Amino acid sequence: MSAAIAPIPAAPSPVAPQKLEKKPIKFSNLLLGAGLNLFEVTTLGQPLEVVKTTMAANRSDGFGSALSRVWGRGGVFGFYQGLIPWAWIEASTKGAVLLFVASEAEYYARSFGASEFGGGVVGGMTGGVAQAYATMGFCTCMKTVEITKHKMAASGVAPQGTWATFMDIYKREGIRGINKGVNAVAIRQMTNWGSRFGLSRLAEDGIRKVTKKEHGEKLSVVEKITASALGGGLSAWNQPIEVIRVEMQSKKDDPNRPKKMTVGNTFKYIYQTNGFKGLYRGVAPRIGLSVWQTVCMVAFGDM
Repeated sequence: MSAAIAPIPAAPSPVAPQKLEKKPIKFSNLLLGAGLNLFEVTTLGQPLEVVKTTMAANRSDGFGSALSRVWGRGGVFGFYQGLIPWAWIEASTKGAVLLFVASEAEYYARSFGASEFGGGVVGGMTGGVAQAYATMGFCTCMKTVEITKHKMAASGVAPQGTWATFMDIYKREGIRGINKGVNAVAIRQMTNWGSRFGLSRLAEDGIRKVTKKEHGEKLSVVEKITASALGGGLSAWNQPIEVIRVEMQSKKDDPNRPKKMTVGNTFKYIYQTNGFKGLYRGVAPRIGLSVWQTVCMVAFGDM
């Protein structure tokens, strides 16, 4: 009898590559971005922002003394200074701009062959710059004025109300005055969201490898949040830019401060008065804020 011929095993079918999908441009997506950012700032965002700004403006303060200083301004309400109207105006506009521009830029970067990390960096940087120049300049400036003008009260000068302060700056310095520090804001936002999106995508890639989800399977809610928290926390490396931004927008009198403040001479002033540590003052609440913002805008936004 002739020997039976063993059947040749079929070659495994190739795994289909993960399909790149373009998120549709819809009004609901803009509302989503605005809603997520409003949620972020109204919950943990503004208290962390106030503590971070207080520490960056009062660079001799530690974390505990900054909390005491903020509490002394009005208890719990001191932590929500600048929330209404400036933080709400800023959040409702910048969130929509970020999600829309970042998703478009990330898609086109990926379509030209960028990796998930590279696409995330390009998307985040583009979205960050767009939101800084389109919506954030005057809101960030006015929030900082609100938080730091209590230095005037400490010296015996009664601080003006919110809108009176806004009009006073506008009359004296025009559009430039209420957008003071916008270039520092743009650098911060570009590096912020470039890092946050990019590092979050990198963390997602690592999680996919560990959990064997390398072929486009959806990550769980916990996995998405973990990736975003890692991306957000690590993105606080650019704290010196934030300290420079606060100093440029701070409403304080110091004869040693440069009269016309730029990013360069403000950096020099901070370094000369407070050294290298001064450039990283407020980094602890900034890490908390970065984690929370990234979880809200990247993890929740993706979901």
